[in-house]
Amino acid sequence: MSGIDFQDDKMHEECGVFGIYSHNDDVALNTYWGLYALQHRGQESCGIVATDGTHMEGKKGMGLVADVFKGGVDGLEGHIAIGHVRYSTTGSSMEYNIQPLRVYFDGGNLALAHNGNLTNAAELRKRLALEGTVFQTTVDTEVVVSLIARSRKKTIEERVAEAANTIKGAFGILVMTDNKLIAVRDQYGFRPLAIGKMDGGWVVASESCAFDLVGAEFVRDVEPGEMLVFENDHDEPKSSRWAENMPAKRAHCVFEYVYFARTDSVIDKQSVYQARINMGRELAKETKDIKADIVISVPDSGTAAAVGYSLESGVPFMEGLTKNRYVGRTFIQPTQKQRLNAVRLKLNPVESVIKGKSVVVVDDSIVRGTTSGKIVKLLKDAGAREVHMCISSPPVTDPCYYGIDTSVRKELIASTHTEEEIRQYIGADSLHYISLEGLKRSLDCMDPEGMCYACFNAQYPDNAEETLRQGSKYIFENEG
Repeated sequence: MSGIDFQDDKMHEECGVFGIYSHNDDVALNTYWGLYALQHRGQESCGIVATDGTHMEGKKGMGLVADVFKGGVDGLEGHIAIGHVRYSTTGSSMEYNIQPLRVYFDGGNLALAHNGNLTNAAELRKRLALEGTVFQTTVDTEVVVSLIARSRKKTIEERVAEAANTIKGAFGILVMTDNKLIAVRDQYGFRPLAIGKMDGGWVVASESCAFDLVGAEFVRDVEPGEMLVFENDHDEPKSSRWAENMPAKRAHCVFEYVYFARTDSVIDKQSVYQARINMGRELAKETKDIKADIVISVPDSGTAAAVGYSLESGVPFMEGLTKNRYVGRTFIQPTQKQRLNAVRLKLNPVESVIKGKSVVVVDDSIVRGTTSGKIVKLLKDAGAREVHMCISSPPVTDPCYYGIDTSVRKELIASTHTEEEIRQYIGADSLHYISLEGLKRSLDCMDPEGMCYACFNAQYPDNAEETLRQGSKYIFENEG
């Protein structure tokens, strides 16, 4: 019962990227708003770099977007800007790892922001170091920068394409030069990347929800294996296929729909909100034997699925847990009693809703199993007669190597415990995970076979496990 952090039992977000090309808009300010909309994808650090065609200026810092840029975006002038919000999946949470990364090379100024995780970064970094490359960070993103800078290709587009064909894994990358904005998506489509159109330019973002805040209209998703080059406010971006070898099928990350993405986003033509409603409906179909009085959610990530459960089952949805939205990830806990009460700082039951009821609790996942038991205890202490935990994803049994911080199998409770053992551990009257088939049925606008389910079944689309058995995001911290 050490410090309680409700996010510790979640799949941690990867990162978010935002880019804009416009001579008619304040690119830095719009990037600030775009990052604000993508804040859920990373809360450790953020940064913005802008160029006026000659000079490239940036501002970065540890913390949330509103805190890092509380003094505004003055000094970030120009017609192109890229930004990044970070949750570390490779490299520790330090200032020197904040993106976008910025360098000067024989082609001029260059800045780069990356969402995802490279599965062959260790191999490439070792090779580059032996060839004399000096690294200033411990993030895999710097490998991409080095590959571009060292390339002997003539154009920046050729250099980026060469680098993209060298790296492996998951990536949505934005590259900015003095006069171009380039967007690249990995050939499997692991990580999302979308294009939007403004009156005076173009925007690219990890999620379409960022477009609403800057007044852009969603155009389409960047296709897996596609490179887009923006060098004009009004003309369509130049599209090309950078990938020399395309896989037989796509592998979009299913957890974008389960948990990561905002519900108001549409990713690869699939509404995130509708997918979660469908997941709740499938859960209700799979748990018809439960005789419940109410359905509640673990806010906020379980709410849409709980609504879907209620719609399908006819059991009323109620707000049984209230979330305190003004509590950070850490807080002072000097005594055992205060540690026990810390759970209530984040969530507190509504006793009038819970007392005497048989309650279905819908959550998106159980990863490490560290908080579900505390939620069950809260509800039973509030007088719940029964607590039935229903999870809108299958058991997370295997690590992710594509930009999600679950890279160590032993940390995943479902990898070493049966469903019944987990139920006993968390103290619920019953525990139900959605079936993999039910999850696939929830994706009604997509090809369910074009998804990555590796965290549930260890079927890695590019055999990443063979090259990443070390499983640590701190792989570059102690090189020698």
